[in-house]
Amino acid sequence: MLTTSFTRLVGCSAPIQTAPLPMIGTPDLVVAVADAGGLGMLGAPRMPPQILEQLIDAIRARTDGAFGINFLMPFLDRACVEIAAKKARVVEFFYAEPDAELVALGHQHGALVSWQVGSRDEAVAAEKAGCDFVVAQGLEAGGHVRGRIGLLPLLGQVVDSVRCPVLAAGGIARPRDLAAVLAAGGAGARLGTRFLAAKEAATHPRHLELVLAASAEDTVYTEAFSVLWPNAPHRVLRSCIAAAERAQGDVVGETTTPIGVLPIARFSAMAPNRDTTGNVEAMALYAGESVGAVTRVQAAAEIIRELVEGATAALARAGSDIAE
Repeated sequence: MLTTSFTRLVGCSAPIQTAPLPMIGTPDLVVAVADAGGLGMLGAPRMPPQILEQLIDAIRARTDGAFGINFLMPFLDRACVEIAAKKARVVEFFYAEPDAELVALGHQHGALVSWQVGSRDEAVAAEKAGCDFVVAQGLEAGGHVRGRIGLLPLLGQVVDSVRCPVLAAGGIARPRDLAAVLAAGGAGARLGTRFLAAKEAATHPRHLELVLAASAEDTVYTEAFSVLWPNAPHRVLRSCIAAAERAQGDVVGETTTPIGVLPIARFSAMAPNRDTTGNVEAMALYAGESVGAVTRVQAAAEIIRELVEGATAALARAGSDIAE
């Protein structure tokens, strides 16, 4: 396996972190990724503390691997942060300026703390706040996007500006993508779109079908799906915007969540999952520019093995070519 400053810090054997994929990134996926040597992530937006604790305990009972809990700052519940920090290897924050008090809270209860950032300045602030590692997210990423420039220029800026491990996020799906960010100074990669096609993910069948058929040109950076989370740019499949514009009424479906069955408003930020009913094509179908490399359903362990083995071979070939 590939050993980096990130894998040594977190206790993984693969330099891969999954994006939390709220609604889609199930405990099954978290466990499968952790068992395969990566850092599995569970998204916890708007989740009551007692529900989160039950989910974390269930994950802990099923794996000895590393996993973390992701918190979206607009929906932050400090009680949930405390629970996660006591029971998960990593607590992670996204979509606000780094907060030293939250970092200290995570450390106080024994967790490593990371922050996903979209700029050099935000990365420097995260390290200054005490974060153990940062995730640099480029404009190519699917879901909600903090970055405003492409991944490689951003990664270069961040790696040159902080001493902590830096993961790269946005547009990564192939082994050579992982090799490229490692060669550029990254300590690993964070992948979301590739894991939409993991067997353990709760991706809705229609969303999955569209992902498997899509290319980078079929995605768009937009603020269209802003109900529940305004003024937050995101990347989705272009087709879902047109479908939402055609849809009739204020509600396009409903979905089952850990807190019950909820309606999905037209242009809601909420993604569908396998339990969602209604006009799924008119919902937020998140996907990054790496979507063209997602062509089949695989077990999470197979995805990680393919990425690591392929990146190892690619780096070896690159070293041989340079030596020659």
